[in-house]
Amino acid sequence: MKQQTIHFFTEKEEEFANLLIEIGMKKNTAKVLVFLANLTEATSRVIERGTDLRQPEVSIAIRYLDDQGWVTSRVSKEESRGRRVRIYKLARPINEIVGGIEKKSKVELNKKLAAIQKLRAHSN
Repeated sequence: MKQQTIHFFTEKEEEFANLLIEIGMKKNTAKVLVFLANLTEATSRVIERGTDLRQPEVSIAIRYLDDQGWVTSRVSKEESRGRRVRIYKLARPINEIVGGIEKKSKVELNKKLAAIQKLRAHSN
């Protein structure tokens, strides 16, 4: 029987995911992002076990991360008997991803502040 290590969230990783959720990222996406940030690479199954998410939830999160350009994947045949397994890893360092999130958040906030200033001007 093949032995496998299962990775679980530490308190620090849980806090990191919660901060991402607090700024607007979906819970499952935040969990998958933080999970991948702490491993070199992982299969869907490993992500499912480590994040306590179901396969469809992991797939949706991975799709979002891929759309953002934050995750890459490769296909490996060696993981199981003949069936191809997709292995995921972050495309960029987590600090760079957080920087991108910060930049996007600032742009969105500035747009909202500009709209509020227009509202004030119209109400006077």
